Amino acid sequence: VYLMDRVVPMLPEVLSNGVCSLVPGEDRLAFSVFLTFDRDGRCVARRFAKSVIRSQARFTYEQVMSMISGNRTRVPKRQVETVLDVHRLAQQLRSMRFAAGALDLEVPETEIVLDEYGEMTGLVERPNDESHQMVEECMVAANEAVAKELWSRGIKILARLHEPPDPERMEMLRADLAAIDVRCGDISHGRNMAKFLARIKRHPLGRTISVMVLRSLKRACYDARKMGHFGLAKDFYAHFTSPIRRYPDLLLHRQLADYLAKGGGRLPQKVLETAAKRCSDMEERADEAERSLHEVKKFRFLEENGGIFDAVVGRVTKFGLFVDVPALATGGLVHVSALSDRFVKFNEKSMSLSDGRRTFKVGDTLSLKVIRIDWNNRWVDFVPAENARRRGRR
Repeated sequence: VYLMDRVVPMLPEVLSNGVCSLVPGEDRLAFSVFLTFDRDGRCVARRFAKSVIRSQARFTYEQVMSMISGNRTRVPKRQVETVLDVHRLAQQLRSMRFAAGALDLEVPETEIVLDEYGEMTGLVERPNDESHQMVEECMVAANEAVAKELWSRGIKILARLHEPPDPERMEMLRADLAAIDVRCGDISHGRNMAKFLARIKRHPLGRTISVMVLRSLKRACYDARKMGHFGLAKDFYAHFTSPIRRYPDLLLHRQLADYLAKGGGRLPQKVLETAAKRCSDMEERADEAERSLHEVKKFRFLEENGGIFDAVVGRVTKFGLFVDVPALATGGLVHVSALSDRFVKFNEKSMSLSDGRRTFKVGDTLSLKVIRIDWNNRWVDFVPAENARRRGRR
C-alpha cells in the first residue's frame, strides 16, 4: 500500500528492501522474460528463465529523461546506448498499442507535498514523460508475454481483466458530451474511442472530457475465467512484473516456474477464483486508503488556507453542480442555492441550471471558493467566488 509518507510492504522488509531489491554491482536472483523484437517492433520470440542479474547502474527518471533529451555527460557510453535503444523500442511499442486501439487516458497525476510535520503545503504535477513510458512499455510487454504463454496453452491464471464498457454507460456518456456540444459517435469500440481521445486532446475541455470517459469505463480487476484488457488493447494480459508488492504477480511467478520445470502450472479453478476476488478486494481497499489519506491532507489544507480555485463543471443535477478542481486534483459540489439569489431552474433536456440570466452546464469553467468541509462524507462545498464576495459585503 503506497501512502504519501510511507509504504506498507506486502512482504517483510528484509525481502522487499533487501535481498529482492536490485543493487548496482551486486548479484540478485531474478525471473527474467527475454523478448526478441524485429525492426518493426513485433515480438518474434520469447523465453523465460530463472536468472542472476547484476545491475550496472541505478538511474532516476530525471537522469534518464536528461539522457533522452541529449544531456549524456558523466554517463558511460554503453549505458547511454542501452537507455536510448530501450527508449526507441518503447516508443515504437507505444505507437503500436495506440494504433491497435489502446486508450490514451493520461490525466496528469498530482503529488502532495508535505512539510516536516506531515502537513500539506501544495501539489506538484507528476509527469508521464518518455522516461516513465520506457518502464511502462517494458512491463506491459513482459506481462503480455507471460499471460500469452500460459493462457494459450490452456493454463488458467489470474488475468488482469479490463472489460469493454457497458452500453448503457456509453449512452449516458454520449448524452453528457452532447450537452457540451461534443460529438463522439460510437465509442464503444476501442479503436473508435482511441481516435476520439486523440482528437479531443486539442479541445479546450480535453482534460475534463478525458475524465468523463475514464469514469464511464469499467474498473480493471483480477479474473480467473476471462482474459483481455480493453484499455491496453491486449488479448492477453496479466500482472507478472511486481511480485514484491502484488500477490497476483507472485502467484503467476509460481505457476510459470512450475510450468517451465515440470510442464505443470495448473491450479484448481476454485483456488484461482478465490484468489482473484480476494486480490481485487484488497486492491480496492488499498486504493481507498490512499485516496482517503489524500482527501484528509487536502481538506486540512483547504480548511486552513482557503483560497479561490478554477473549476470545471463535470455533472449537472437539479440540486447543484459537481465540479472538478484541477489545481487540487479533487472535486466537490456547488449547491443550487449558492449559484444565484434568484430562482434556479433545472433543464433535464439540456442538463443545465439557469436563473434566467446565466446558464450553467457541463464543461463550464468557474472560479470557486470553499465554504464548507464535510468531514463525515469527505466532501467539499464550493460557492462561486463572485457570490462569496457579495455575501461578504452583506
